[in-house]
Amino acid sequence: MTKKALVLFSGGQDSTACLAWALSKYEYVETVGFNYGQRHAVELNCRIPIRNEIKELFPDWSAKLGDDHVIDLSVLGEISATSLTRDAEITFEKNGLPNTFVPGRNIIFLTFAAALAYRRNLQVIVGGMCETDFSGYPDCRDDAIKALQVALNIGMDKRYNLETPLMWLNKAQTWELADELGGKTLVELIRTKTHTCYIGDHQTFHDWGYGCGTCPACDLRRKGYEDYIFK
Repeated sequence: MTKKALVLFSGGQDSTACLAWALSKYEYVETVGFNYGQRHAVELNCRIPIRNEIKELFPDWSAKLGDDHVIDLSVLGEISATSLTRDAEITFEKNGLPNTFVPGRNIIFLTFAAALAYRRNLQVIVGGMCETDFSGYPDCRDDAIKALQVALNIGMDKRYNLETPLMWLNKAQTWELADELGGKTLVELIRTKTHTCYIGDHQTFHDWGYGCGTCPACDLRRKGYEDYIFK
């Protein structure tokens, strides 16, 4: 059976690497983004330009890249008092989790993605969840993704594969993966076009890309890029 994939595509570094991974692996790939009231909603503006550049720069992938979808999940932002959905300082909570954790976000994303995949007849759902360089988010863990795959398959009477190609990679290895998939062309696209910064700064440009340079997402991206460049 021809495998068709749906990629959770935010416009960030990780999801762009996942999109390239899916395009190198599957016959047909669609993308989905989520507007959940995120403070860094500027990432959504990056999605279409990135898709367009991929089509232009990688002809073999262009023929595989199908429709894009954006789902309004702003209600999630309304019920989440986090520093990703509010103008608040990024800190750690008493339970040890950073206040950037949006409870249920990945579970909701993957559930809506599965519902979309059901309608679009797509068998594989690809997400950028990572347990190596994650920020302590419980729903980024491999066990959580595997458990959700079982629940979705039972609840929808389907056989979805939830693929997480970055699960055991650190950020330097994510840059390396991009290099392996699309060479320096893809690395440069990710460096100059994607958005990762939690604060939503897409005006300040650094060697590693756009961002405030001080939030946890920027710090992780910077360190990973430097490790990749100077390895």
